[in-house]
Amino acid sequence: MDLQTLSNLFSTTYNPDPNVRKAAELQIRKIGHEEGMITALLQIIASDNTDLATRQACSVWVKNRVSSTYALGESYVSARADKGPIVQSDRNALKANLLPLLSASPSRSINVQLASALKNIVSHDFPDRWPGLLDEIKRLLGSGNIREVHAGCVAALEAVRAFRFRQQSDMMAKIVAELFPSLVAIATNMLSTPPSQSEEIPTMLHLILKTYKTSIVINLSTHQQSAESLVPWGQLLFNVVNLNLPKEALPEDEDAKEESEWWIAKKWAYAILGRLFHRFGNPSQLPSTMQKEYSAFAQHFVTMFAPEILNIYLRQVQLYVSGQSWLSKKCQYHIFSFFTECVKPKSTWTLLKPHFETLVSTFAFPHLCFTPTKQALWENDPVDYIRVSVDEYESYATPVSAATTFLFSLAGNRTKTTFMPILGFINNVLRSNSTPQQRFGALNMTAALGPWIMKHPEVANNMEQFIQQFVTPEFASPEPYLRGIACEVVGTVAKHGLEWNSEENLNSNFRAIAGALDDPEFPVKVHAALSLTELIVSQETVRNQVAPQVGKVIQDLLKMSDETDLDILNHSMEVMVEQFQEELLPVAAQLTSRLCDSYLRLARESASHEAPDSNSNDLESVMAEGDDDKTYSAMGVAKTIWTIVTSVDSSPEILAQIQEIIIPVIVYTLEAKILDLLDNVYDLVDTLTFKLRSISPNMWPVFELTYNLFKNDAIDFLEEMLPSLDNFISYGAETIKQRPDYKQMLLDIYTTSIISDHLGENDRVNGCKLAESMLLNLRGHIDDSLQVMIVTTFKGMENASTSSLKLALLEVAINCVLYNPSAALTLMESTQHGSSRVFFEKWFAAINNEKLLPRVHDKKLSIVTLTTLMEMDPASIPEPLREGWPGIVAGALKLFKAFPKAVADRKALEEAMQDDDDDDDLEDDKILNLDGDDEDVWDEDSAYLEMLASEGARLRAKSEKLAAGEDADDDSDDETIEEELGYISPLDDVNPYTVFKQSLTAFQMRNPAGYQAATTALNVEEQTLLMEVMRIADEPAPSITA
Repeated sequence: MDLQTLSNLFSTTYNPDPNVRKAAELQIRKIGHEEGMITALLQIIASDNTDLATRQACSVWVKNRVSSTYALGESYVSARADKGPIVQSDRNALKANLLPLLSASPSRSINVQLASALKNIVSHDFPDRWPGLLDEIKRLLGSGNIREVHAGCVAALEAVRAFRFRQQSDMMAKIVAELFPSLVAIATNMLSTPPSQSEEIPTMLHLILKTYKTSIVINLSTHQQSAESLVPWGQLLFNVVNLNLPKEALPEDEDAKEESEWWIAKKWAYAILGRLFHRFGNPSQLPSTMQKEYSAFAQHFVTMFAPEILNIYLRQVQLYVSGQSWLSKKCQYHIFSFFTECVKPKSTWTLLKPHFETLVSTFAFPHLCFTPTKQALWENDPVDYIRVSVDEYESYATPVSAATTFLFSLAGNRTKTTFMPILGFINNVLRSNSTPQQRFGALNMTAALGPWIMKHPEVANNMEQFIQQFVTPEFASPEPYLRGIACEVVGTVAKHGLEWNSEENLNSNFRAIAGALDDPEFPVKVHAALSLTELIVSQETVRNQVAPQVGKVIQDLLKMSDETDLDILNHSMEVMVEQFQEELLPVAAQLTSRLCDSYLRLARESASHEAPDSNSNDLESVMAEGDDDKTYSAMGVAKTIWTIVTSVDSSPEILAQIQEIIIPVIVYTLEAKILDLLDNVYDLVDTLTFKLRSISPNMWPVFELTYNLFKNDAIDFLEEMLPSLDNFISYGAETIKQRPDYKQMLLDIYTTSIISDHLGENDRVNGCKLAESMLLNLRGHIDDSLQVMIVTTFKGMENASTSSLKLALLEVAINCVLYNPSAALTLMESTQHGSSRVFFEKWFAAINNEKLLPRVHDKKLSIVTLTTLMEMDPASIPEPLREGWPGIVAGALKLFKAFPKAVADRKALEEAMQDDDDDDDLEDDKILNLDGDDEDVWDEDSAYLEMLASEGARLRAKSEKLAAGEDADDDSDDETIEEELGYISPLDDVNPYTVFKQSLTAFQMRNPAGYQAATTALNVEEQTLLMEVMRIADEPAPSITA
């Protein structure tokens, strides 16, 4: 196809007629694999005679083609022609033309596409298949043509982006050492030109700084640690931060100023300095796994650079708060983040300490006041105001959140020095003639610091008086935001343990909050609902007063939730349902129906969102796709429905009625394949079927949909599906026994879980649990499945590597023997002669090693199966097993010896879990550092980073061993297999002692020779244990069944 025809074809891809557009796309797909296609498109992109829209369409296609297929080998065969590998001639054309095109292209949108393609090619071809890349980039950077220098900056950024997440630093180190001296020289030279409205210089400065920041995501190269690099880059960063931008160089509009290239460049300078200190330059917080590589650099950085950074930042803040200069929100965020990092190390805290009160009062506090930005949001979008102000994850990278985090760090890490002065500042604001906006700020600080305030021994007891003096009066304020923050303060201190000395004070605040539920301002109503929730949980008297009106409260919450889809309101509804189970029981079905309507609306809106572009493989673009608010809200509603289900189990009739209301919701979610909601939906299926102990006719379509989902879109959701599938088998066994198709579905799920390459070992363990449920619950009705199960299980054993999977597969084989001993052993032998003996050797190796059958169920299953073998007709015993057959009695006794300890360990774990449940309220406790104030602080955040670094180092070492072809086994055999307290089995009600006694008697009668051999082979200890087992079997002792 000639260039003009190809150009015309791509020009129709943005034709307004969808039929014309579709025809062009199909034609492009047909010819997309042809050799020379990419080469021709590169020529079109380079042609100044072709309109920009067509050139952009060509660049998008090239980017997508490279992104999806460049890494494919030439032998790869694709079902779609345009998804096949790129031929070598087109690869050569890409490498020859991309850099010149970046230099010549007049369109930023085209450059974005070309740059993305360049990154993917570099990632695959550098250095072996593109050895001259760095020399080509350096030539551009050294050019006297500004467009070529710009292209060199873009190419340098993409080369760094290609390797930014690689744990091994060799590629990045090479790129950094070759290109970064040129980049810092260019940037330094550009700064000598006074700032102007021209965007060429700040754009390239932005690119250069972004390149440096991208290079230090994981590692800091040896070159970057050296003075040769650190000094010029450090000087550049300081100069950018200190750069005074004249008004004429910037737009007047504040939002436009935020997005101007000069301030974006400044943002990257702040971000680099923060990253260098946070990850590499803070010796007191440096994880142990990074000490060897970065300890010397960290000591140098914290001594020589950190104090200078701190002084520069303090100066910038002083200029900002005095009105002499302006700071973008992103830069303020990075400044606060750096101050927060300076709190824990002794060396930087000493320097920050004299300034913290000024920073709190002049820099942090204004962000927490009721600003014009908050006012505009309150008036124009009150729902978004609540979302941003209440949900910490909605605005985590803003100066408001960073200022709050700075306060948290001061309060928690340097309590002795900072806490009382901060509270003194709050009191001064509230006692003085402050504006309403400032009073909001003081109360906002109080709410933020509430968890620490309620832990402080000198402050907590004064909070009731504080509430009465400064908070309660604000419920009557004409300013709605003060009414809202009053609700928040009361709710926070109630949540964290405020004990009211005066019932009258409690009631006055409760009445004010209850009245605020009818406030004309929406944010006030939400804050009232959240605060009332905390009072109900913490105060019995409040709960009793709300009880008669709980129906109205629930209706108010439902109305607000339906109008706004605010996820935070779902928590309040859950609490209401939990706290008022008895009161809500008569209206539970009606409430469930309302919630199901809300869920279906949210689920439909969630499902209607367009799926992410399948060609969009870039991490940033994937993460930026779509709005998840509807999905999260649907999750919250589903959780509230689940809470209702768990609260009405005392009334099976109402629960059955509720189930029929919920089933359409479940069916819709599964049919629509809304994968994000599967976890919540299967929680509902599991809870309904378990609590009703039956499967209603309308629930069976859910089983069929689950199988279809597993086989198609949701193969990796077996863990979420398993409890429900187990319930279908346990409580719907009679139906399954009559349905060969259902039995085949279950068998197929098991075999797929074991042999599918898409699943991991944890999924295979879950498949084994499903097989075990089938064998235990459908005895005598899945004979046709036994051979497939045995073959699949033995195949799985060959490839299993973790202890948990080895045990799970072994227990499927044991269950096959328990299901039908004679048939199972015969099938093992028919599969391969001697297989039964191999199985017995593995089984008895586990029996003789306490670590390999550690749980109560493991031991009980083996005991019960061994007792079944004792009752076998001697003629049915396979020949390879006859010699060792008498050993089954000794094996059972070995298990009995360890059985009481396993039962005791399980009970201890149950008690410990109960204690953990009782202590759940303590999980959010804040730690105060009331001890010495001048040492390094190592807190739970530091410990968490240490854990992450250690785990990262372990995984890196493992991957490096695998890459080198070495054994990467990291002691998987030593992994602990713990009790699964939620696991319920038909064997739970079996008394192993009684079963053993009965089977031993049958053994003696049916196989006297075998019995004689088995008992005479016992040593003294085993004989004593046998007598003890027989004695226990004669006693009524429910505890032994565990």
